[in-house]
Amino acid sequence: VRTSHLQVAAFALGTVGWILCTVSMGLVEWRVWHVDNTTVISSGIAWVGIWKVCFISYLHVSPGYKEEFCHKLSGYDSSIPHEIYAAQGLLLIAMLLGLLGLAATVFGLRNVYMGTTRKALITRFFLVGGCFYVFAGLCVLIPVSWNFYSVTHNQSIPFPPSYYMPSSPAAQEAGAAIPVGIVAAILLLLSGTFSLSYRFPVTTNAL
Repeated sequence: VRTSHLQVAAFALGTVGWILCTVSMGLVEWRVWHVDNTTVISSGIAWVGIWKVCFISYLHVSPGYKEEFCHKLSGYDSSIPHEIYAAQGLLLIAMLLGLLGLAATVFGLRNVYMGTTRKALITRFFLVGGCFYVFAGLCVLIPVSWNFYSVTHNQSIPFPPSYYMPSSPAAQEAGAAIPVGIVAAILLLLSGTFSLSYRFPVTTNAL
């Protein structure tokens, strides 16, 4: 048990990382667009996520009230950039891999705390869990970095007219989902490193 403290930390960090990965995927604030034309986008700010785009509009509502309009990103729309589609797929894979990593770590810790002396079984669980964590972290880091690169270079997106979005913003900045995703990736990679570092204790027979 005394040799598995890092693996307990791996489980804790992996759990938090997996939760933050899920949060990042669900947030619409991946890119924050500032637009000059406020005819439709009344607040002058639109949020571009990996599943939908949203903005506040005062059209067709009573004065003093605001309404949030969202449009789901269609998988058949070729105008949507590759980094958004990559984020959709890779984050779903990361969620699955992170969950498998947590399960493997739980089984490994269960065997440790139950006093199982089967070295190959315990080591294998931590090895598999560590690999799952590392791959999950990479699956988060790639789309987050890719989208952050697009934000810093102020890349435009040719949205169809039905989206009521301009093709390019006056300026854009990284939304909350990107730092959350970066933290999730770091925690998952650390969790994988800790899990892979497990070494079964060597016992010596006293003479």
